[in-house]
Amino acid sequence: MTTPSPGPAVGIGWRPEIDLTIERLPGVEFVEVIAEGIRPQRLPESLRLLRARGIPVVPHGVSLSLGGAQRPAPGRLAHLGACAAALDAPLVSEHIAFVRADGREAGHLLPVPRTPASVDVISENVRIAQDFLGVPVALENIAAVVAWPDDELTEAQFLAEILDHTGARLLLDVANLVSSAINFGADPIAALDALPLDRIAYVHVAGGELRDGVWHDTHTSPVSEPILTLLTELAHRTALPAVMLERDGNFPAAATLSAELAAIRTAVGREPPTAGAPRATMPHHPVRSPHRPGPSVAPALRRDLAAMQSLLAEALVGLTEPPPRFDADRLGVARSALVRKRSHAVARHAPAVAAELGDRLGPLFADYAESRPKPPGGASADVAAFLSYLATPPAARGRRPRRGGADHRGWAELAARPDGRR
Repeated sequence: MTTPSPGPAVGIGWRPEIDLTIERLPGVEFVEVIAEGIRPQRLPESLRLLRARGIPVVPHGVSLSLGGAQRPAPGRLAHLGACAAALDAPLVSEHIAFVRADGREAGHLLPVPRTPASVDVISENVRIAQDFLGVPVALENIAAVVAWPDDELTEAQFLAEILDHTGARLLLDVANLVSSAINFGADPIAALDALPLDRIAYVHVAGGELRDGVWHDTHTSPVSEPILTLLTELAHRTALPAVMLERDGNFPAAATLSAELAAIRTAVGREPPTAGAPRATMPHHPVRSPHRPGPSVAPALRRDLAAMQSLLAEALVGLTEPPPRFDADRLGVARSALVRKRSHAVARHAPAVAAELGDRLGPLFADYAESRPKPPGGASADVAAFLSYLATPPAARGRRPRRGGADHRGWAELAARPDGRR
């Protein structure tokens, strides 16, 4: 006799700051790890322990730029594939977004114009990733604060077309559907009705912040009631395989995280975890479900998409004026969010610098980032460039320093030490 499934597996995003907490949380049935944050040849001890307990670990990519005009970089694919192999992962996941254009790093997940041409380009990128990785790929909808003026498809139509062309699975972020409702007036219930829910691999749930009427998907706040309500609506429509909580900062006590997981279980109809109860498992999927393959993409489509994405990326990093017909105010909001995200990454990467600057870090970093895009090389490169900026006399920085600025003397020695240690 087959044992009935206890319901969707419930998990949490693994972060090094809360690794011990996650190991001890009751009822965690899978975890997701940011692939770019680990080295597959030297996995964190906490992840090895979870795997030894039989807890699946899903590598989650944030830098493949599957929505970009360029084909996925072989080196990034190799890293994601190595993470999947080292973790014996049942699948990997990435976003339908672009993170770089014309070689310039945007530092964030940016929306793609929702057009048939974009569907063709992204579908080819996804098929390249599937062929390279050899494991199922789940694609996630993102949270955006700026929209393209010439979108021809709804978000649900866009996602459904890509899934249909590639046979990929869906990583449905219900918090991001709520974000689209707040920021663009989209109907999240209509999105649920239009999406191929049978293709869901797992679901993301996260908290965010409302600032000046715009929702920011920060993953630093508790999950709000509208997001849990939408999760329940989703669970009523389909048998969910798995659902997980994302938390990327402002980490609460273990009891608070446990309460958030309990709220998620309640929303999807799961019983509280008890000793000896059967553990839900993530189902295994084929690398590709039945799909409608498309022809090779014409180079002109990639060139046109590259030109469009370059305009948006350059405007968001402050190098050009807003492109025509874009919402200039929203671009400003998005740009401020990108700078804030870079600043937080620098603070995590160089805590000594953050501690020494204190409240001055935000204004000083905003001055630095105003005309300086994120350099290649990630947070460590941004730290080095920021320290070099601080070591430069204010008169030579090319703009007037803000009140409360740091004395440039003493920062020169740190500029050669990206870890920020004296």
